[in-house]
Amino acid sequence: MRVMLRAHLDTAAANEGIKTGALVQALRKFMERVRPEAAYFGLHEGVRSCWIVFDLQDSAQVPLLTWDLFSRFHAEVEISPVTTGEELTEILSEVRTLA
Repeated sequence: MRVMLRAHLDTAAANEGIKTGALVQALRKFMERVRPEAAYFGLHEGVRSCWIVFDLQDSAQVPLLTWDLFSRFHAEVEISPVTTGEELTEILSEVRTLA
């Protein structure tokens, strides 16, 4: 299932991670594990944030995938299922036949 992970990183923990290189290592490790379709980094509500779209094979992976974000960077994390515009068009066509 395609999902989008959104994480807000704690400022103090992210600053420390930048100084030590831990943030780059953690993000690199995460990206290697999930092989994202897309990844974006920026500010959201004044906080360092990331949006990463990837295929989640099994929901049991979530604790392992998000461990560093929670434990090292005190992140607030959301994971939501998402579709592409093309997929949505197909889904809505099927829904229309049900209505």
